[in-house]
Amino acid sequence: MKTSRRKFLRYGLGLTAATAFPSIWTRKSVTGYSNGDIEQRLSIGRGLEGLTKNDLATPTLVLDLDVFESNLEKMSRHAKEVSIELRPHAKTHKCIEVARRQIDAGALGVCTATISEAEALAEGGINGLLITSEMVGRDKIRRLVQMTRNHPDTMSVIDHPDHAKQLSQAAVEASLELNVLVDIDPIGRRTGVSAGKPAIDLAHYAEKLPNLKLRGIHSYSGPSSHVTGFEERRAHSRRVMAAPIETFFKLQEEGLPMEILSGGSTGTYNIDPEFEGMTELQVGSYVFMDVDYRIIGGKSGPDYDDFGQSLKVIATVISKNHDDRATIDAGFKAFATDRDFGPDIIGISGITYRFGGDEHGILQLDDPSREVKLGDRLEFVVPHCDPNVNLYDRIYCLRGEKVEEIWPVVGKYV
Repeated sequence: MKTSRRKFLRYGLGLTAATAFPSIWTRKSVTGYSNGDIEQRLSIGRGLEGLTKNDLATPTLVLDLDVFESNLEKMSRHAKEVSIELRPHAKTHKCIEVARRQIDAGALGVCTATISEAEALAEGGINGLLITSEMVGRDKIRRLVQMTRNHPDTMSVIDHPDHAKQLSQAAVEASLELNVLVDIDPIGRRTGVSAGKPAIDLAHYAEKLPNLKLRGIHSYSGPSSHVTGFEERRAHSRRVMAAPIETFFKLQEEGLPMEILSGGSTGTYNIDPEFEGMTELQVGSYVFMDVDYRIIGGKSGPDYDDFGQSLKVIATVISKNHDDRATIDAGFKAFATDRDFGPDIIGISGITYRFGGDEHGILQLDDPSREVKLGDRLEFVVPHCDPNVNLYDRIYCLRGEKVEEIWPVVGKYV
């Protein structure tokens, strides 16, 4: 069955060089392909053979498949060793193929932050979806009901009796059952009900409502994941997760159906399984990694290097008129800007990046370990992988220099 260009861009097929398409890449004529050029060739069934990362227009988002696959294997092995399940958070990658590979590696399913992510992944064949934001409002509730009709194992979260009642009414009208977890706020006051009596009361209220199926507790401590220093991070997570875990056990004692306690992060993947009660981890960034995680420190040193930096942006030096600086074609529209730092340049020391505008980044050449020249193609570790992926429509997947696959980014719109 031939897939339209529109469907490829929206949902993605994980097209590979091994796909039985005739190869038309002629190296002697290649001087670089824009995304549009590659899109056109894919849409009419031409293959990827002969395409390398040096043929890609910049700035472009690329994935080192060898490092990515190593990250997948390491997290899967760890989960088995400590006897905890994985439900990785797909807000990191927003990609059907990444989710599929996580499940193939043993994950129960994946988490999503939005209904649009859940819809796109579900249409791509992904099951075991937990939507970790409250689905409040007529549109989101309608879409959640439709999602559950098509994928009955879909779960979402509640943190207020009024919301639980709205979900129950919608489920009754649709003649189906909605799976819910009580969202407990361990710290941060972003979403979630307080642990203890407020959460217990909400769980009892929801459990009595028709057509709601209470499954457990969702409790994610975002602040814990980025506490600098391993022991400090462990102490922080232990302190803030104590109350949600105690609430989970209390609800079990009171006979409520508490089968799931979902939380954790890449920063606490080797901490939270120590806490009795946790049933699954919502690790996300481990597949890609970024500067934000590198600087929190690991068990053995100041850099968190448990997982490799697989996600990168390639940019080109487009101006070099000063000895102490160069300009690249990657600025606000190429790198996430939600942190106090920019990207890390790969393979050259003595250079500092700063944002120079929408399409420009400034490289301060303090004491570069090699000369930076006009036209150089440079690679960068992204500041924060989740919002960085959201800036792009596709991820070019590399095996060495070769472009092996192209994975579309999905669920970007409401």
